[in-house]
Amino acid sequence: MPFIKVYIHFVWSTKNREPYLNSKELRTTVWNHIKEHAKNKGIFIDFISGYNNHCHCLVSLGANQTIQKIMQLIKGESSFWINKNNLTPVKFAWQNDYYGVAVCDAKIDTVRNYIKNQEKHHAKKSYKQELDTFINEHDFKKYNDFE
Repeated sequence: MPFIKVYIHFVWSTKNREPYLNSKELRTTVWNHIKEHAKNKGIFIDFISGYNNHCHCLVSLGANQTIQKIMQLIKGESSFWINKNNLTPVKFAWQNDYYGVAVCDAKIDTVRNYIKNQEKHHAKKSYKQELDTFINEHDFKKYNDFE
């Protein structure tokens, strides 16, 4: 049996960055569902949170899991579930894009705390500002223009 320890911090937004997840109760319901569904699919979500128009997720990859498949399962199923349960007044969708960066052991607690404090964080900083910082810190501009 292989032993793998690879953590990835994923970030993705709602379609057109619409504030579909506009209450703390709704966000909690969605994050709990995503975590439970992922567990049932063998995906280990260490921590999940976000704000009204995006989600942060710290995932530990398994030996036979790919980033693409994990994101497809998490985003696709949760979008379907939100719509099936009429949790938003209009049709819900996630943006196609997502961002992911590896997290070393020494930074796991820092990333958990960052994800945990999204509500406080976004009282001071918009998602656009957060995304710009994320793109710059991780040098994503050299790979693609995410505007």
